[in-house]
Amino acid sequence: FYFSFKKTSIHGKGVRIQKSNGVSPYLILLIILFPQVISDFDMTLTRFAHNGMRVPTTHSKHLLNTYYPIEIDAGRSTEEKLPLMVECFCLNLCNTSVPIVPADMYVCVCREGYKVFFDHLAEHHIPLLIFSAGVGDVLEEVIRQNHVFHPNINIISNYMDFDHTGVLQAFKGQLIHTFNKRQGALSHAAHLRQVQDRPNVLLLGDSLGDLTMADGVTDTHNILTIGFLNDQVEERKESYINSFDIVLVKDETMDIPNAIVKYVTSSRYSK
Repeated sequence: FYFSFKKTSIHGKGVRIQKSNGVSPYLILLIILFPQVISDFDMTLTRFAHNGMRVPTTHSKHLLNTYYPIEIDAGRSTEEKLPLMVECFCLNLCNTSVPIVPADMYVCVCREGYKVFFDHLAEHHIPLLIFSAGVGDVLEEVIRQNHVFHPNINIISNYMDFDHTGVLQAFKGQLIHTFNKRQGALSHAAHLRQVQDRPNVLLLGDSLGDLTMADGVTDTHNILTIGFLNDQVEERKESYINSFDIVLVKDETMDIPNAIVKYVTSSRYSK
């Protein structure tokens, strides 16, 4: 099997491939055993921008404006960012006086082609694990509002804990932020049988921290990673190309993931 970049429109000026000869073998191996998809949510399954404007996320604007500049700061190492991210998330998410749920949550805009992506995975019984440092309650509602909350979906995220009067008290369990997704993967994924039975992974993310989302999968055989480089392209392009198998530069669509998923499923069922 060989994945034709031209036939599937995967080759273009916005696509960067770490090793041009390395993608095809990954796809062949994904076909041999049933794959699963592990994906970030904000700015990965949703758009970064639409009509020239930043798209709302499942965070409040206050939190986004505070933590996002730290997350994408190319001048800081992960080790330097980590304590700042923890402090930022705790001060915001654990402070019940700060508005957590964005008032414009229903206008979170999913990437073009999102419905094809969600529906195709569900149709072929491919598990989709959404791993998000956002607010899980908001994330679920966004998916429901877009009519793509299928039975194959599992979500690991930060969920709100309300008291009997409906007042937010805290967040449940371990706080998940961009740079501790590995710990979250290890602590949560072991309870998901769907995840453990699928050793081949298509991983989607928009941050280098997202690369650890599959660490909770035992006996991982092959991981094909796709990184959405949405912002500060020149500053971060080299690190993304060196880290992800495929990098999509300022691409607000699901065209490439859809092409890969369709190729994998069509090749599997045509054998």
